[in-house]
Amino acid sequence: MTDFDAVHDRRGTGSSKWSKYPDNILPMWVADMDFPAAPEIVAAISNRLQHPLLGYGVAKEELREKIVADMQAKYGWTISAEEIVFLPGVEPGFNMALKAMLQPGDGLTVQTPVYRPILNAAGHWGLVRHDAALRPTDAGWVMDEDILASALSKSKALLLCNPQNPTGKVFSADELRTIASLCEKNDALIISDEIHCDLLFDGRRHIPIATLSDAVADRTITLMAASKTYNIAGLKTAFAIIRNKTIREKFAASRLGMVDSVNILGLEATLAAFTSADRWKTEMLAYIAANRDYLSTEVARRFPAIKLIKADATFLAWLDCSALGLKPDPQAFFLEHGQVGFSAGAEFGEDYGQYIRVNFGCPRCLLEEGLDRMQSAFDKTN
Repeated sequence: MTDFDAVHDRRGTGSSKWSKYPDNILPMWVADMDFPAAPEIVAAISNRLQHPLLGYGVAKEELREKIVADMQAKYGWTISAEEIVFLPGVEPGFNMALKAMLQPGDGLTVQTPVYRPILNAAGHWGLVRHDAALRPTDAGWVMDEDILASALSKSKALLLCNPQNPTGKVFSADELRTIASLCEKNDALIISDEIHCDLLFDGRRHIPIATLSDAVADRTITLMAASKTYNIAGLKTAFAIIRNKTIREKFAASRLGMVDSVNILGLEATLAAFTSADRWKTEMLAYIAANRDYLSTEVARRFPAIKLIKADATFLAWLDCSALGLKPDPQAFFLEHGQVGFSAGAEFGEDYGQYIRVNFGCPRCLLEEGLDRMQSAFDKTN
């Protein structure tokens, strides 16, 4: 049983999260949890390392078969092994898709706010980005169908993020049907980043958009990974599920020497995650759900002017600090005065400069410390 309360010193380990800032800064930014990987995953990697050859790798048929079974068990989604394309990450996957299927000057719709790799993807390939902003309401984050329809009318593809980062929104079946209908109407490809699909709260169930119908599946590239759920992102392993053979072949051909083979230890870790780490996942989800609730309660108590819609999924919180009037922006303010490093809202869209994204995938004591540092920064400047 993993002790999720235990703090593991990650400085000096080559951690991106903990290397960004000096030692006096508490990092709560990048989507990387401060929990050890499941013992079963660590054991699988250790076992593989008993064999001293570490050359180029290929996914075992056992892993393909496990993913096929997993999709059926979780979502009632029948796929075949040949529809799976292994990748070194979801971000390379959606960039491959854009390169393969669109031309410079084509339009790409994204729903904002959205994490920076999706926000920046259109610019890598000379595409025109059309933003369809989500709207905060008392019932959660909602999409405006008219705005989405307008954006898709000028686009060749939608780059969807579900569950959504940074809002933590999980799209409902009705919302997904609306999205799919608009994409069909405009003959738009759907590229669906579903990397947080296992990190849902309150009994919610993830629905891969490709499961809506055969017609939707034929225009969809679904991207998934074990990396976020099992905290193994550094092992650089993900996969695409692509039913349409023509799209799949174009997608695979778009590697162009840039997207190489997948990390062999990442493949072993992914197999172990899907095969034997369910108990770890269940315990982790309960822990981060409690962290989410604690964060929501404490923000409301300490900072009643901050607007926070409780996340449906992910280990990320999206805080609207507009009413606090923090200068030059909330991220810079809390970094300077509280020595705590959040993600800056402006990274998720130009209209979100007064937001911060907070990673609550950490031991409770670190989350408490982060809130204390926010409190201290605010108190000493007011």
